[in-house]
Amino acid sequence: MATPIDCDLTGPCYIQQYVDHDPGPDASDFQCSGLSYDGHKGTDFALRTYDMIEQGVDVLASAAGTVRGVRDGMADIRYSSDRAEQIAGKECGNGVVLQHADGWETQYCHLRRGSITVEQGQQVQAGDILGQVGMSGRAAFPHVHLSVRKDGAVVDPFDPDGAITCGAQDPDTLWTDLPPYRAGGIVAIGTAPAIPDFTAIRANTVPLPNETSDALVIYAFLFGTRAGDVIHMALNGPNGTVIEQKIELDRTQAQSFRAIGKKRRTDRWPAGEYSGTATLTRGSDVIEAQNLTLTLP
Repeated sequence: MATPIDCDLTGPCYIQQYVDHDPGPDASDFQCSGLSYDGHKGTDFALRTYDMIEQGVDVLASAAGTVRGVRDGMADIRYSSDRAEQIAGKECGNGVVLQHADGWETQYCHLRRGSITVEQGQQVQAGDILGQVGMSGRAAFPHVHLSVRKDGAVVDPFDPDGAITCGAQDPDTLWTDLPPYRAGGIVAIGTAPAIPDFTAIRANTVPLPNETSDALVIYAFLFGTRAGDVIHMALNGPNGTVIEQKIELDRTQAQSFRAIGKKRRTDRWPAGEYSGTATLTRGSDVIEAQNLTLTLP
């Protein structure tokens, strides 16, 4: 199988959730970690921010096959519980189902409205464009949900035999090139003139601060965090440290953000270059670190 998204999974895209292997009410991915939710039957390849939907990120066929079904026309609206009845039976949103040899089937969900390029009965090859990533159906963030089935049963392409060895990657996967596993991480970091709204962070519409902003804020957009993880953020300017803080996360969350800042106490912020850092740690392990620069006139 080929990766179903034409995007760097170590950069602007990432895998948010995997197939749930826990038989009970809890959830566990193939690494015995928490990047899943109860009953999740696929792998979610996510975009960093909403604006990438409009930029257009292609969804690709993971293997050669025949188009068995197509749905298009559903709006790219972030799912909320008040829309459950409206989309009942169409939770996949805009999508494509491919039929492969020997009882195999792949399904691609939450595609962008109007982007699907294939029709029922069409033959496709691995890597052919099926459409683009969207947020249609039951999608809380922009992503393509890939389901893999054999004779109707769900198969995890990262661990197709279902024999889980915690902390160890199964050497036998369905992938031609194994996508990277990130055990949570930092989606993006940025600066702002005030504590931003999470919707603005997700939409990539947070304004940059300027020399007369009431405050200088640094924020980190996080995914797959666990209770006990620590996010360390710092913003340094021409005259030294502006703000620095370590925050221990108190709960497990699929997506979240943290922000710290300092109010302006003079007529303007010093001119020059500012550098920001954010580091996510889990115990003694660094999960991910990102840097940024900001120049004020």
